[in-house]
Amino acid sequence: MQIHDLKRKTPNTKNPSIGRGGKRGKTSGRGTKGQDARSGRKKRPELRDFIKRIPKLRGRGKNSFKSFAPRAEVVLLSMLEKNFKSGDRVEPASIIARGIIEKTEGNFPRIKILSGGEITKKLIVSGVEISASARAAIEKVGGVVHA
Repeated sequence: MQIHDLKRKTPNTKNPSIGRGGKRGKTSGRGTKGQDARSGRKKRPELRDFIKRIPKLRGRGKNSFKSFAPRAEVVLLSMLEKNFKSGDRVEPASIIARGIIEKTEGNFPRIKILSGGEITKKLIVSGVEISASARAAIEKVGGVVHA
């Protein structure tokens, strides 16, 4: 046996032509009648209608680099001095219980203690953010700050 004697295992089969001659007959694969069968048909893409109903996202203007994270509620040392006794624990729950700040949408907000005013009481601070100067002022009078 020589290479020119080899035959394919699965020979190409030609489909019999249908209709009025040519490769595709009669309706040329377009089905029958209607908009789809006509020349130059251009159906409107259905998905486009849904896309166009959605409002455009127009960016954030000149604040495009501003964070989406909620800003921390500020509590000054003078507020702690006025509302807490010496030896009290300063935590988000105790700050909200004393009415210094309120919950936002039923959740505890971020709280940051800043050094506005004087403090003379020894407080135990935990569970809140605190500035370096406020931490130093609390520790100076004998208070404790837990990170």
